[in-house]
Amino acid sequence: MANQRPNLMFILSDQHAHNVLGCTGDRVVRTRHLDKLASEGVVFENTYTPSPICVPARMSLLTGKYPSSQNCWTNSDALASDIPTTAHALGAVGYSPTLIGRLHAIGPDQLHGYARREIGDHITDWYGGEPYSMGILDKAQRPFKESLINSGPGQMSYELLDRAVTQRTLRELDDIAQARNRGEKNPFALSVGYMLPHQPYVAEPHLYAYYEGKVGPPTLPCPDEGDDTYLAWWRRQTGLNEITQADEIRARTAYYALVETLDTEIGKILDKLEDLGLAENTLIIYTSDHGDQLGQRGLWWKQTFYEESVKVPLIMKWPGTLPAGERRSQIVNLVDLSAAITEAGQAPELPACDGVSLLRLATGEQTQGPDETYSEYCTDGLLAWSGGRVLQSRMIRSGDWKFNYYHGGPHQLFNLKSDPDEMHNLIDDRASAIIAGGLQEKLLSGWDPDKINRQIEAGNRQKAILKSWAQAVKPRDQYKWPTKMEDNWLA
Repeated sequence: MANQRPNLMFILSDQHAHNVLGCTGDRVVRTRHLDKLASEGVVFENTYTPSPICVPARMSLLTGKYPSSQNCWTNSDALASDIPTTAHALGAVGYSPTLIGRLHAIGPDQLHGYARREIGDHITDWYGGEPYSMGILDKAQRPFKESLINSGPGQMSYELLDRAVTQRTLRELDDIAQARNRGEKNPFALSVGYMLPHQPYVAEPHLYAYYEGKVGPPTLPCPDEGDDTYLAWWRRQTGLNEITQADEIRARTAYYALVETLDTEIGKILDKLEDLGLAENTLIIYTSDHGDQLGQRGLWWKQTFYEESVKVPLIMKWPGTLPAGERRSQIVNLVDLSAAITEAGQAPELPACDGVSLLRLATGEQTQGPDETYSEYCTDGLLAWSGGRVLQSRMIRSGDWKFNYYHGGPHQLFNLKSDPDEMHNLIDDRASAIIAGGLQEKLLSGWDPDKINRQIEAGNRQKAILKSWAQAVKPRDQYKWPTKMEDNWLA
């Protein structure tokens, strides 16, 4: 391990499926910059998100805690300001952690330990604050059938936001290089938050044209799981049963184009680091908050524990410390990445962190990981697409097995070695009953769905007041990027 504290360049995208990358085996998508990063660093092949939804996943990444450990389960939950984050820990040892772009935090604390923030988010800072409109693409950015119907070649403002994030990052790196030339020696800690390839599934016409005809329909059919499961209800609620194969192909094609657009933007940052001579002792990390199901099993977006939704890409490069071109098959989680970031920065360990640093797995000093991890998805029934339904669900991945617990409903059990596509639910298989029972007992240990439900209900009563306050007082959005309706169009 290097004795000198490294520079930290952390790049976080939104909704990038782990398998839509050249370096993870996709033969259609063009991701030459991320593929190059993978060839120069370490790829973790089994990285899971703490929650397959934006806000809790991102807040867990900041704190190293699962959602249930920090009372932040949904996209309408605020992370408490007194919970230390990786940014706090890095700042405590002399870094000046800076964020450019997406954070996706709700509430008055829009920094959570960052010393400075640039560009901001497209959304309001406040629960109940001023909404934004994407014009013709309204609803297409959320889990509704419109995201598939209103897809294809065109332009959407999330892409424009990401381009602004890149340009601001390049200027920041120029400023850092100039400071180095003046004798500044402190390492930098820079986080870059992108929106892509999050829906709307709308991409630049010329890129869409490249992928048109190369991206086919989903390959995995909707399983015969009955009408009483949560996922069957979810398909009905979001209108997924009403879309056509043409809609699916068009949306998938645009998604591939968006992934290439994201790769191009990231490439500009990676090239700038090299050009300015800043890459030598810099730990570069690329990951995403969750994946996208892209129509597999009749599902889209995230919100489930299937691999396409709950698994994320993770690439780490640190010249002289991490080996080049290696892969790690151990099961890890983004909360483990949180612990690795503080370890690399020689910062204090985050108190009661649920993660175990994966840094020594990355270097190769350690070969055995915990071989087990969790993900949580709970809803409060408040968001428009939730249909008012409240859910407590949790996943455990243990070795070859995955157990998905849906409180009050049928569960799922998959053997990922014999069934990597998760098409055969073994929950009613007698031969697997002992395994299912053991995993459920472990999953529910210290995780009480009824208690969580009571906490969420209490939180809803608090949020009702906060929402009414924001709508009446109209507090200022300090970190809101201006979304213009006219910037969104379909060719």
